[in-house]
Amino acid sequence: MTISSSARIHGDTAVNSATMESALADALIGRVLDGRYLVRSRIAHGGMATVYLATDTRLDRQVALKVMLADLARDADFVSRFIGEAKSVAKLSHPNIVAVFDQGSDGQFPYLAMEYVPGRTLRSLLRERGWLPPDQALGIMDPILAGLAAAHRAGMVHRDVKPENVLLTPDGRVKVVDFGLARAQAASGQTMVGQLIGTVAYIAPEQVTGGVTDARTDVYAAGVVLFEMLTGRQPHTGESPLAVAYKHVNEEVPPPSAFVPGLPPGLDHLVRAATSRDPRQRPASADAFLRAARSLRGPAALSAAGASGTAVTTWQENFPPPNGPFLSPNDPAPADESEGANHTMVVSAGYLSDDGYSGGGYGTGGGYGTDDGYGTGRRRPHGYHGREPFLQRWLFSRRLGFVALGGVVVLAAAFGGWWFASGRYAPLPHVTGESQAQAISILRADGFGARTGTPVIDNNVTKGVVISAEPSGRAVKGTVVTLTISAGPRMISVPPVTGQSLAGAQALLRKDGLQVASTPHNVASSTLAVGTVAGTTPAAGTSWPQTRTVYVDVVAGIPLPPLVNENISDVQSWAGQNNIALNIQQVSNNAAAGTIVNQSIPAGTPVAPGTSVTVEVSTGPPQVSIPGNLTGEKFNQVQQQLQQLGFQVDGKQFGFGQRVIAVTPTGQAPQGSTIDVYYGF
Repeated sequence: MTISSSARIHGDTAVNSATMESALADALIGRVLDGRYLVRSRIAHGGMATVYLATDTRLDRQVALKVMLADLARDADFVSRFIGEAKSVAKLSHPNIVAVFDQGSDGQFPYLAMEYVPGRTLRSLLRERGWLPPDQALGIMDPILAGLAAAHRAGMVHRDVKPENVLLTPDGRVKVVDFGLARAQAASGQTMVGQLIGTVAYIAPEQVTGGVTDARTDVYAAGVVLFEMLTGRQPHTGESPLAVAYKHVNEEVPPPSAFVPGLPPGLDHLVRAATSRDPRQRPASADAFLRAARSLRGPAALSAAGASGTAVTTWQENFPPPNGPFLSPNDPAPADESEGANHTMVVSAGYLSDDGYSGGGYGTGGGYGTDDGYGTGRRRPHGYHGREPFLQRWLFSRRLGFVALGGVVVLAAAFGGWWFASGRYAPLPHVTGESQAQAISILRADGFGARTGTPVIDNNVTKGVVISAEPSGRAVKGTVVTLTISAGPRMISVPPVTGQSLAGAQALLRKDGLQVASTPHNVASSTLAVGTVAGTTPAAGTSWPQTRTVYVDVVAGIPLPPLVNENISDVQSWAGQNNIALNIQQVSNNAAAGTIVNQSIPAGTPVAPGTSVTVEVSTGPPQVSIPGNLTGEKFNQVQQQLQQLGFQVDGKQFGFGQRVIAVTPTGQAPQGSTIDVYYGF
């Protein structure tokens, strides 16, 4: 995606264009697009399309009709990508993704027919309420991530996750919309006035810098949406889209509790992990983000503080401290954590200020603002009036010395504890899904070693691709990471099933673990009975991936031979022997009389007994009358006249004259045949 300061230029032009688009859009109301969709009213108008409520007159149902703006519709490349992405989205079937029913174009109006979802957008809800309580925010985030996870599993990336693209229904359903337009716009390089501002608040750093966008790009945007639901504001703001984009690249998203004091630390860690500027430190997909978010659901999990002043959160996956990366269950745990994916982490709910009073966390002030005038942050001793006896000052200075020494010792111990428990650990790069060679190269470049174990059969991972890495998350530099490499899908030898029934052959193939097509291939055989199995595709004995489909070949009849150019009497004899009915149609043709010139079923097609085959049989070329008054005429004139009638002329001269003596044959002759003309004397 290209971000340019030109988004603020030509403001009047943009307004005029929007006004013209609006006027044009209103003209569609009441019109039947593509002879099928009756446009009833306008639902919304955006930077790339206008959405209408319409009736599908063919299926008698309400649909949301998204009509592309005229400026974009004139871009053939954008329209082509728009259509391609629409087809991809149409293959997704998930309760949290708005379904795409149809795609088409009516003149200058390319459109999408989508599932109509009554209700409002998440943006509308946030405008009304400002921010949401943690459990409500996670309740909305759950179906958003579930929909994105389904798209990620299908190999699709949304690229434009934001509150405007989340629909909320009155009955509590949540649906994600606009996969196709977002991706088509990103691919075509379009930058729209207004659309850039609405999108740049959720843009991932790699989208700004031209890096690779993948599932983790959607994870970043979803993390920003969660931040906004929790705080009622966007994490980065600025005077221009360029300024906001710059912050995404160069500044971390702050913890939500910095704006809403008292939020559970688990939510800070979740948002921080999802919005890491380094894609490798984010959850790898919406699936991973979803599992983490679900672990924080419920009153117990969201309890911010207990009687002891600590926040206790049960986690399904380990989370980092606010400055750390997203950890997996296999990461080295800090000293106060137990091992395993399910455990209880104890996180301090506050901090100690310089005066020993407990602060309340980010944004609460703690001991700040009580400076005694010396810049130490200490509170004034009780009863202090500005004068101290010498002894009191001496004792106080000695006490300060001991306190300072104690502080140094404590800091040294704290630093040592931090170093051995966490500081010496560095984030491991995410290499799952990379090729073996690429994964080893990435690890070595980051200062880690790599080794591979025995390849593991995996039906879902291509051969030679990394399935998992151990350890993951964080480790000491130089640690050797063990890579589990996919050996590809399980290979199965296709068993022989020739001569069996279709049901029996399919059952045997499935018993061996193969995927079997429900519809067989119809084939021809001169030796096997109709309805029996002739074999499989691929053939028996082939080593075949368990994930790929095997087709059963069923005999549908004998192969129909080529009948064209054969004599009808010979074909009738063959048809009688094989119980094939012939439907004979006489046609005039240049072929010899009785010759078959066409057949209704192609040669090689399996035909069962009783099948009727239509054949066209030539009656010979059409007969043409030969003029009878040609004798005595000049040869050149007779030759021209006969050729115009479609005959070939063979002139035979006797002597030196040019007068026609005789013509053979006379009466009638087949069109195209040769007429002998004798002339001379």
